[in-house]
Amino acid sequence: MTTPTNLAEDRHHHLPYPPLAGSRHRHYMGRPISAPSSAASFRGCCCCLFLLLIFVALLAVAVALVVVLVLKPKKPQFDLQQVAVQYLLVAPTTSSASPTVSALGGAAVRGAQPTAAYLSLNITLLFLADNPNKVGIRYDAAALDVMYRGVPLGVATVPGFEQPAQSRRLVQTRVVVDRFNVMQSDALDLVRDAALNDRVDLRLTGDVAAKILVLGLSSPRVQVSVDCAIEISPRKQSLTYKRCGVDGLNF
Repeated sequence: MTTPTNLAEDRHHHLPYPPLAGSRHRHYMGRPISAPSSAASFRGCCCCLFLLLIFVALLAVAVALVVVLVLKPKKPQFDLQQVAVQYLLVAPTTSSASPTVSALGGAAVRGAQPTAAYLSLNITLLFLADNPNKVGIRYDAAALDVMYRGVPLGVATVPGFEQPAQSRRLVQTRVVVDRFNVMQSDALDLVRDAALNDRVDLRLTGDVAAKILVLGLSSPRVQVSVDCAIEISPRKQSLTYKRCGVDGLNF
């Protein structure tokens, strides 16, 4: 006969055992991530990044080849066309006990060597930019040095601009030098050139940076070197000789 006491004992014997603490912990935390799988994922990311960089590099090379083979870029021209002389003055100085040599007169006067000479200059330079290419060109702003016997006198600033395909453009700049002190080592040569030879030899030198424009994108910068020799007559206040050499801009 089954009594309530026996029924309670039977239920107690048939109840499942409570879960262990360790198994409960594993049930909530899940499986731990192993170290080998993490390293494999990192190597996979590195490989993907490396392949992406190779693809970008190959694409850039392909675009450059297309530009070179299809457009066939030519060397643009950036030449000095005209030099307008507003004035060029040479004022020599000597000691008070010695006569002064006239730098702008018709003949030289014997006297002591000048200790210094002051040069004042105001000239306008006109450049011609010629773009024979089928694409546009962007010129960066440039600073060209005006020199006398290697001594910088002033700077000709050329503004930056964009030039359309197959076009020409005139670019103007001005150089103003106010009483530049030419020291004794070059003062005698300057005074003699101005007084005896009626000429002052100047040199215009510097670099101009340019980029070609294709579909709104610009190529890497390319430098062009400008080197011009100009000769100015102090008496006539005009240009008597000009010779320029331009190197670079080979795409």
